[in-house]
Formats: sequence, structure tokens, C-alpha cells
Amino acid sequence: MFKFENNAPEKVGAKNVDRAKYVCKTNTAKKQISKLYASSVLGNLSLTGAWVAILAARGFSLVEIGASETVFHIVSLIFEIPSGVLADVFGRRKMLIVSTVMRMIANVVMILSGGLVTVCISIGFQALAYNFSSGTGDALAYDSLKLAGMESGFDKYNANQLIIYRLCSGISTLCAGFALFIGHRAAYGTDLITGVIQIFLLMSLYEVYPGNDGSVKNKRKIAVSATDTVNELKMCFTKSFAFIKNARNAMGLMLCNSLVGAVDILLLFYLQAKLTEKGLPEEALGFALLFMEMGGIVGSKLSVKIPKISYKKMFVISLLLVGFGIMAEHSPLWFVMALGGFISAMADDALQVRTNAILQDMFPSEQRATLTSVESFSFSIIMLFLTLPAGAFFTIW
Repeated sequence: MFKFENNAPEKVGAKNVDRAKYVCKTNTAKKQISKLYASSVLGNLSLTGAWVAILAARGFSLVEIGASETVFHIVSLIFEIPSGVLADVFGRRKMLIVSTVMRMIANVVMILSGGLVTVCISIGFQALAYNFSSGTGDALAYDSLKLAGMESGFDKYNANQLIIYRLCSGISTLCAGFALFIGHRAAYGTDLITGVIQIFLLMSLYEVYPGNDGSVKNKRKIAVSATDTVNELKMCFTKSFAFIKNARNAMGLMLCNSLVGAVDILLLFYLQAKLTEKGLPEEALGFALLFMEMGGIVGSKLSVKIPKISYKKMFVISLLLVGFGIMAEHSPLWFVMALGGFISAMADDALQVRTNAILQDMFPSEQRATLTSVESFSFSIIMLFLTLPAGAFFTIW
């Protein structure tokens, strides 16, 4: 799935030890990337992927579901950047493990939930799980590749991760009918099992530590005092926001990508509950949702394969395609609505791959997870302002 370019030393007279070190770093990076792929599969493959449909089947209205989604983004808004700072200071591998633990807690609360309040608490823990993983895995992957001199392969890694996300999400939603059949408690219980497996997998990852000079290394940091830790956290905050202030084009890329992504996510969320109302047989819902997720896979592949065009043009094209998706989803025909979801997902992931590749090249290693979290922060802000209006819109429509 992932190919590395051959960047081995080619100078005449290069020592065999240099070649051996290169091969060792290359093989280590391959294993690291493979484990991150496997972790993504475990984290995204779930019987509860169609959580909107599950809540709707439990009797919650679209407005209530929209309210719980708002809780997700409020929590995410508060903890997104701090979680990135913690990843940069204490280690990306550790925060990925914390993310999995938060998701397991969310599953337990959802199993015990009986009303909107407990559902919102579960959604809040899901937000924390998202916070501690968003950007952290990308930062670990990029610096692992950078350590081996292979950072040019990050765009392929990112495209593959989006493909994994879309494919697993599609398979998860395909299981929507089965999840409704066995009940939400049993469905969320299976997630606890995959969570345990994922923790053991994450523990086998190696940590990559960024240096203050922009380099990366795989040696462990020396333990520091509580005061030094606080100073490190403050320094990471300060340097990250100084970067954003001086690199306004980076913030512009984040906002453009977040806008397209937020609209696409909302469309796909609410289609889970609306397609059957337009005549789609309930037993075919999972297949329709899988079809829409496949649009993201097409978009990820196109972003890597098609000739590079300017980012402005790509953003405008993506925005127009998402707009077409919105119009299609106003159709009284369910298959036209599903086509709109496919096109929206395609535009979203194509822009996502291009944006991430550009941003990771811009970010300094010592604040990589923090700055990637800033992108997720901008996404949460946009989602927060769109979620409740979207819930009311889809209810009236």
C-alpha cells in the first residue's frame, strides 16, 4: 500500500556503515507506518459507525442528535490545542494510547446511557479521543519518515490513511442494520475489545523526538522536573502561535480545508437518517453509506495521481463539488442524494490530502502535533457554528 522512494546514499566511496544505517532506518520507518495503518483500521472499524442512525433508532430527534454533535465540538474546541501540546512535549505514542482509553470510556458510558445527558457525556469522551489522536498520528508518521529521509512520501501516507478511514467508515456503516439488530449496548461492547487490541499495538510503536533545531531523533528525552515541564508546555504554546502569526497562509489553508470538510461531514451525517425517508429500503442503507464513503477513496487517489494545480483552483473546484452535493441532496430521489454524498466526499478528501502535504512541509517538528491540532481546532469552530443550524435545516427539509 505504501511505497518508499530510494533515497540511499549514492556518493562514490560511501561507507558500508552508512548504507546499513540507511537500510535500518528505512525498515524501521516501514514497520512504524504499517503499525500506524493497523491502528487506524482498529480505531475506525466499528459496528457503531452509523451512530446517527443508532441514536435515531433509540428515539432521539435530529435536533437532539445535533445537540450531542455540538457537545462534541465544544469539548474538541477546548481540548484540541492542549492535546497537541501534550503530544509534542510528552510523546505522540503516549497520547495515541490516551486517545484509545478515552474512546473506551466513551463506549462504556454509551452502553450505560439512558437519556440525552449521558449520551452527551459519552460524546464528550469521544471528542477527547479525537483530540488526542488528531494530528498526533500524522506528526509521528511525518517525523518517522523524516528520520529516515523519506518525508516526501508523506502525501501517499496521508492519502492511504484517508482511504483507510473512508473504507472502514463505509464498512462500519454497512453494519448499521446488524448494529440495530443486536442493540446499541452489544454494538458498543465490541468496540471495547478492539480498543484493548489497539492499545497493545500502539505500545509497540517507537517514539520520535523533535529537536529544537528542526531535526528529529529517536533517543529518549532526559527526565525533567515539574517546573521544566511547565516551561516546555508554555514554550510549545508560544512558538506554535508565533508560527501561526507569521505564517498566515498556513492558517488560510487550514480554514479552507476545514470549511469543505465540515460541510461534507454534516451532509454524510444527516444522510444516515434521511435516505430511508426518501424511499431507500432500510436493508440497503449500509450499502448506500458505503457507496458515499467510496467517494473519499476516489478523491484521495485523484489528489495524488492528477497533475498538480494551484491550491486556489483546487479549493474552488472542491467547494463547487460540495455545493453540487448539497443541491443533489435536496432531490426527492434517494439515489441522487447518495450521488451527492459521493461527490462531496470525493472533493473533501482530495483537498484534505493536498492541504496536509503542504502544511506538514511548513510545520517545524517540535510543534508539529500542536500545529496540526490548530487545524482540527479551526475545523471544530466551523462545525460548532454549522451543526445546530444544520440539524434544524435537515429537520425542516
